[in-house]
Amino acid sequence: MTLFEGVIEWTAGTKERFVWQGGQLQPYRTEPVPAPVNYGCLPGLMNPADHAEVDAVWLGAPQPVGTFIEATPTGLLHLADGDHKVIFGDLSQCAALLDWFPPERGARLLDAQEAVKWLESLSETLIK
Repeated sequence: MTLFEGVIEWTAGTKERFVWQGGQLQPYRTEPVPAPVNYGCLPGLMNPADHAEVDAVWLGAPQPVGTFIEATPTGLLHLADGDHKVIFGDLSQCAALLDWFPPERGARLLDAQEAVKWLESLSETLIK
């Protein structure tokens, strides 16, 4: 399977959130509730739904902000608005992730093949 490199912008269990901009992390905001997962992005790959880097989540133990991880996707959190999240890690741990999204976002879990297929469809939206 294909490896993708991502960066942690928000550590699981914390409220302090950062954002990847211009090749570096910047403080973003303090959220009202802690992240249930490690949340970040795949630098250089744009999601046309929100014109920002593709969002990614890493299931499992908290990872420090700024950690770069190269891994193979294990799933895709498909959302009705197209702002999908690529999932890395053991999918048996994704209940908190699914619960994080309100019903109107239409969150559903797709498999690793669907994640890679979607990512490959974005090859024309590379951020230069």
